[in-house]
Amino acid sequence: MADTSPDPVPAPRGPEEAGGPAPDVPELGELTFSGWHAHADELAGVGFLTIARRLPALVAQAVRLAWRASPRDTVTAITLNLLGGVFTAFGLLATTGVLTALFEAGPTPERVRAALPSLVLVGVAAVARTLVQAGAGWAQSRLEPQVSRVAEERLYGLTSRVDLTAFDEPDFHDALQRARTRGVAMVDQVVATAIDVMTAAIGLAAAAGVLGVLHPLLLPLLVLAVLPDAWAAVRAARMRYTTMYRLIPAARRKWIIAELLAEREPAAEVRSFTMRGFLMRMYDAVSRAEQSVMLDLARRQTLVRVAGEALGGLGTGAVYVALGVLLAVGAVPLAVAGTAVLAIRSGQTSISNLMYATNRLYEEGLYFTDFLDFSAEAESRLTTGRAGPVPEAFERITAEDVTFTYPGAGAPALQGVSVHLDRGEVVALVGENGSGKTTLAKILSGLYEPDGGRVRWDGTDLAEADPERLRERIAVIAQDHTHWPLTARHNITMGTGKGEPALLAAAAVAGADEVVADLPHGYDTLLDRRFKDGQELSGGQWQRIAVARGFHRDAPLLICDEPTAALDARAEHTLFERIREHAGGRTVLLITHRLASVRYADRIYVLDHGKVTEEGTHTELMALGGLYAELYGLQADAYSA
Repeated sequence: MADTSPDPVPAPRGPEEAGGPAPDVPELGELTFSGWHAHADELAGVGFLTIARRLPALVAQAVRLAWRASPRDTVTAITLNLLGGVFTAFGLLATTGVLTALFEAGPTPERVRAALPSLVLVGVAAVARTLVQAGAGWAQSRLEPQVSRVAEERLYGLTSRVDLTAFDEPDFHDALQRARTRGVAMVDQVVATAIDVMTAAIGLAAAAGVLGVLHPLLLPLLVLAVLPDAWAAVRAARMRYTTMYRLIPAARRKWIIAELLAEREPAAEVRSFTMRGFLMRMYDAVSRAEQSVMLDLARRQTLVRVAGEALGGLGTGAVYVALGVLLAVGAVPLAVAGTAVLAIRSGQTSISNLMYATNRLYEEGLYFTDFLDFSAEAESRLTTGRAGPVPEAFERITAEDVTFTYPGAGAPALQGVSVHLDRGEVVALVGENGSGKTTLAKILSGLYEPDGGRVRWDGTDLAEADPERLRERIAVIAQDHTHWPLTARHNITMGTGKGEPALLAAAAVAGADEVVADLPHGYDTLLDRRFKDGQELSGGQWQRIAVARGFHRDAPLLICDEPTAALDARAEHTLFERIREHAGGRTVLLITHRLASVRYADRIYVLDHGKVTEEGTHTELMALGGLYAELYGLQADAYSA
């Protein structure tokens, strides 16, 4: 096999080559493969025999998934394709009767009349083959969307249930991206291509079976006739693939530049810094290099096809010579030789289809395997066996000697942390970045399981509690909240359906009612400008929507993680006043860097490098003169300067 290493795309010409001032076209450098090309290097170096050996397993996996999506359509597609092969063979054998009758001695009308029964059989076989192929195509077209739906639901059903820490593992995240970007997109194509492989194999088997019935010596003639076409099909396919592999870095460059030219986020700076000409020169340089490679591919593929057709012509000529010899020695009748020619031509078409489908199935199958492997990995990470009851409310939440380390991290995020939150309290977690505040909040709310220690809601150990029921009793107002592409109503209610009074009350507490009042369709306004009539909010407006979302949850534990990051000083003061006024018996866990906001907390925990170093009220901690007093003094000095 020829060298298939990914040669770099030709670089843009320099000023001495272009004959004038050179445009400022930087070298972007090689880019790593995206999930869409994750297996490109493996594909570029594999031979057809390797592909053929792995084919049965790929077909079996595709059929299993198709069966899960729709047993009826799977059986229909496979059965009708098998019947299509049977009718193909039957039609070829019936052709022998037609030719035998026509080649007999006697008047032409009598020979035609003698051939009529066989002609009817040929016609019936042709009609039946057309009908079953149409039925197989219908079943296959029904199967594909069902397979896509089953695969997508399986993938996203798993990603939305898998343990949250999995998203912090690079290997898991990479596997997820491969499964999402191309794995799940290939599922329906793998099923369709697997059926195409079976259809082509059945057609080839039908032609071979007919030749075997007519005369055993005719089978080698089929091999002689189809080999050149098979070689040309495989060679051209591999040639195209290795070329596309070489072009992956260019394609990635073009994609990045196209994103800069066409996406909303960089649009303002593209215009502000008059970048259009610069980016277009970059795009043109890469496009011309890509064009040169594709033109060379077209030339080489044409040569291969011509060579294949020439060899095919020689093979066909050899077949006719061999048939002539068999006729001359009386080994086969003339009618059988005519039928053999038709069977060989049918086999040539089937082998060409088989080679194309086999190459496609192997390529698609690698990405399909990514989907299957990720699904198996995700299933192993699901939280199971935790169906214990969760109290509707609690008197105290207690964390005892909790430790936690993120996957792949060198140092623990939490080390022997013990805290407690009593019903109705406002408890604050403060500390510098990376001290473990948000990690501790996620453990207290059951989003992370501690590596050591335990968390209890009264007498209930969260390690035994149903995680879904636990999360129903927790509301979170996060700094990095999601901008859901939903209406303002659903951004607050999150599909809970508690009714209009609960919606309006939550919005009023958060000040989100003022935001909604300015929207063209009120609570029914879609908050995403990518859609028709959609609106976009400012950072502070989104923050108020997120706060309303947390209050609407009406849960006994309210976690506020930097809830005022996008608010101005007046809005921040108002929000904290409202949280205190409308806590209504809720326990509030407050995480913030703005220490002026925690002065009235019932208790403050100071974290430093994953440990609780100080605990007490604002007054007690200021008197202690430790880290809290230092941080508070720094912020106070900054405001008074």
